[in-house]
Amino acid sequence: MNGKPNTRKLSVRVTPQTAFNLERLAAMSGLKTTGRVVDKLVREKMLSLKETEKITKKGEKRND
Repeated sequence: MNGKPNTRKLSVRVTPQTAFNLERLAAMSGLKTTGRVVDKLVREKMLSLKETEKITKKGEKRND
């Protein structure tokens, strides 16, 4: 690897309550920035959705 992170700059507008909670999550999990919290949350949600999709597809195959 070349040592450079594969990242994109993104601006997100959130409510004050969401910003506060993102900062709390960053502090609790030891992440440096709220951007890393957003990245982690999105990654976890996508894994969850993929797992749900696999289960749903298995159920559809059984009914055929």
